[in-house]
Amino acid sequence: MAAFRGGEKLAIALAEMAANLSRPGTLRVGFLEGATAPNGDSIPLRAALNEFGTGTIPPRPFFRNMVAEKSDEWPEGIAEALKANDYDATAALSLAGEGIKGQLQQSIKDTNSPPLAASTVKRKGFDKPLIEHGDMLNAVDYEVKS
Repeated sequence: MAAFRGGEKLAIALAEMAANLSRPGTLRVGFLEGATAPNGDSIPLRAALNEFGTGTIPPRPFFRNMVAEKSDEWPEGIAEALKANDYDATAALSLAGEGIKGQLQQSIKDTNSPPLAASTVKRKGFDKPLIEHGDMLNAVDYEVKS
């Protein structure tokens, strides 16, 4: 931010910052409504079943683990994005959304336990949990609402 001299310039700069910040936004990151696999399956449902498990699938908490590991970084990142974008909340939240989206995708890639059942490995042809065709990984998204 530039240095200001004189009360009028400072008042104008503060008014501009206040106007930008007065447009609150909401950031949602994850598996958004309507995301479907090519076969029509609901990706948010598939993600939830993998996250929490079912009677036959053990939980693989990729989302909760990412939040626990990364969420302490988010406030500082958003503050930096606000400064870098002249306190434009929508732009800052979009940058944060892109970053958190990447963190969630990385968590999906990094999750390797519990291991898959032998029958699942045989059907898929490899032993990587959470990734079969990449539908869930590619469906991670974000949206900013102002």
